[in-house]
Amino acid sequence: MMNLVEVKFPGLGIDLNVNPVAFTIGSIEVYWYGILIALALVLAVVLAVKQAKSLNFPEGLVYDTILMIIPCAIIGARLYFVACNLDFYTKNPLEIFNLRNGGLAIYGGVILVFIGGLVMCRIRKIPFRELADYCVVYLPLGQAIGRWGNFFNQECFGTNTTLPWGMTSSTVEAYLKSSCPTLVATMPVHPTFLYESLADLAIFFILMYIRKHSKIPFETSCAYFALYGTARFFIEGMRTDSLYIGNTGIRTSQLLSLILIIAALLYIAYARANKLQKRGFPKKLYVELTEEKKG
Repeated sequence: MMNLVEVKFPGLGIDLNVNPVAFTIGSIEVYWYGILIALALVLAVVLAVKQAKSLNFPEGLVYDTILMIIPCAIIGARLYFVACNLDFYTKNPLEIFNLRNGGLAIYGGVILVFIGGLVMCRIRKIPFRELADYCVVYLPLGQAIGRWGNFFNQECFGTNTTLPWGMTSSTVEAYLKSSCPTLVATMPVHPTFLYESLADLAIFFILMYIRKHSKIPFETSCAYFALYGTARFFIEGMRTDSLYIGNTGIRTSQLLSLILIIAALLYIAYARANKLQKRGFPKKLYVELTEEKKG
């Protein structure tokens, strides 16, 4: 199989044969990356629906939200990546639509999802604070699963490491030789996709706890930005494929992470100092949204 790549973890004595293509339908290749993203969406929806009743969240609103999230996440992730690579895409504008060659940035998807959610809530007169704090919990779960698509594609790895879980493959070696001349191509690298996947999974469980016990509006959402921002800030510093601001040495995701961490912590401090309280869905609206699902 032409796409087969041998991935090695020398310190652990593990060798794996990895293929980014899960299967083909005729001449169409179906990638593990897409399958994992789809799996993440399905799992998030199942959990959100299952937990809705116990947390007084209208079940039908979960389905409405997912229909908004899917296009916003894809468009936002792509626009963010394109904006960080304008030199290339201004010369090759049609490549903007070529998603099969990669080029999605998580932060862009997250930002547009929040904007899309706000617009949807304004139109339908739904409290955005309730929607955001309920649904944000499932973002890191989806990210934790989706990051394994990077493993199958052999991308989003870090600098050289002597740690026992260091990873190497022919794809890694080729990339380091062509793009990172200061690194040793034959040495293992940090599996940063794994670091972020584990961090995202931990954040998911932390947010589940915060959502259940918090009585402050947007506290769960801010906790996500603070926790994910912190994890991403440090992990991004290890990566070899970071997006940079122009010709500076400033990594875009690190700067954005820092801004989000500070903003989130400032809001939480403000909300606690002013004793802001959640108000929940107005009873009439909750009934209407619940009846929509039955209808």
